[in-house]
Amino acid sequence: MGRFPNIAAAKAATGAAKGKLYGMYAKEIYQTAKKGGTTPEGNPSLKRLIEKAREDQVPNDIIKRAIDKVNSGVDEDYQTVRYELFGPAGSTFIVECLTDNVNRSVSSIRAALNKTSVKMGGQGSVVFNYDHNAVIGVQGSTEDEILERLVEAGLDVEDIESEGETIVVYADTTALYDVKEALSSLNVVASEIAWVPKELIDISEEDKETVRKLLKLLDEIDDVQNVYHNVSNI
Repeated sequence: MGRFPNIAAAKAATGAAKGKLYGMYAKEIYQTAKKGGTTPEGNPSLKRLIEKAREDQVPNDIIKRAIDKVNSGVDEDYQTVRYELFGPAGSTFIVECLTDNVNRSVSSIRAALNKTSVKMGGQGSVVFNYDHNAVIGVQGSTEDEILERLVEAGLDVEDIESEGETIVVYADTTALYDVKEALSSLNVVASEIAWVPKELIDISEEDKETVRKLLKLLDEIDDVQNVYHNVSNI
């Protein structure tokens, strides 16, 4: 099993919660356009984000409205906040929020923790057990085919692993767009910057119930954008 479990399934599960998915992209597109400009040609970060939004089937009008907010002078300010959590049986979690109210975010996170007996750690207490990678998932290809494309493009990557029907490429975060471009003729099913656990763990059925409850509670928090964990058998 690869270190980034169920990448395709996780992507599909996220896509099922359409309202939250659209809201997350709307905030991120707004903030990216506000910082770097509203034209994709002049703002590479915005261009990549719009491409990813379209991969996740975000409607064009959601994207357009987020950019129009910047052009119309609407002044909102979102920031990324990271929380590091300790769960049962050695499980750990990294929770990323995109929020305009940090106090609201931390209050919501703590409410979820109080219902699951999961503990919040200090900054750096969990993250050192994870790698920060560009993660690209490809289906319908072999590792050799993927490696050939990467070599042709002159790209070095950190690792290539098989996860069921998906081949997952791990690369430096700065290489996400280049790797995705090199593999564009293949069936790329996911591409993102992610916290990837250095080691995965198995937990008991009882502990899995706690983890599932936590993940469900976190998914209900609007400010929560991404959740990463080290549990392989959830």
